[in-house]
Amino acid sequence: MDDIFQRTLQLSLPAVGIAFRDSPPDGVPHAAAGPASCSYWKRAADGDVFWTDAGDHQGCPIGAHTHGVQMSEAKRQELMGLVGTMVELGYVRMDEVQSIPQRKAPLLVAVYAPLAKMPCPPDLVLVRGTTAQMMVVVEAAQSAGVAPEAPAMGRPTCAALPQALDSRRPAVSLGCTGNRVYTGLAEGEGYVAIPAAALQAVSSRLEPLARANAELEKFHRARL
Repeated sequence: MDDIFQRTLQLSLPAVGIAFRDSPPDGVPHAAAGPASCSYWKRAADGDVFWTDAGDHQGCPIGAHTHGVQMSEAKRQELMGLVGTMVELGYVRMDEVQSIPQRKAPLLVAVYAPLAKMPCPPDLVLVRGTTAQMMVVVEAAQSAGVAPEAPAMGRPTCAALPQALDSRRPAVSLGCTGNRVYTGLAEGEGYVAIPAAALQAVSSRLEPLARANAELEKFHRARL
């Protein structure tokens, strides 16, 4: 699959494909469990092709929640303990917790790969880039009539995935503290999660919007 996002926007890391399936693709290895669901994004961006199951997503209770992992009672208690700590810190209000987007279907298998190496059709494409690069993706979505429904999201970053799947439109995340630790996301970087339902529309407008922005930059610099 062509990675039009890295090719057009000169991303420092390739776009990542994510697919939720009932069973793993043939010939694709099972990854070692990571500390959080978002840690798999960086592993895929670094070139690995792999699959995970629900047990591999229990390192971070928040990620398990957003991904639709069926948690044990012990993990549910861990989640509530983490939420309680966040509430005490003033990081989140208890009434906000129920509104955090969550995948509706239980997670069985999640496949990750650089978009160009994706072994099966992705349900989501995750673009990691600077604010300028994300701007072009969002402008392409606006031009295609599939602009994000929600404003740019903060915590938790992994909630951008179910938000994009449910809305069938791209979702923008500015990257929460945990995600920045697990993925090495730099200051000035964030994500756009593009669901398969909007992928063709956004891709069709990406190159024209990138060219338009390049010409507009010349125009504005000349006026400056």
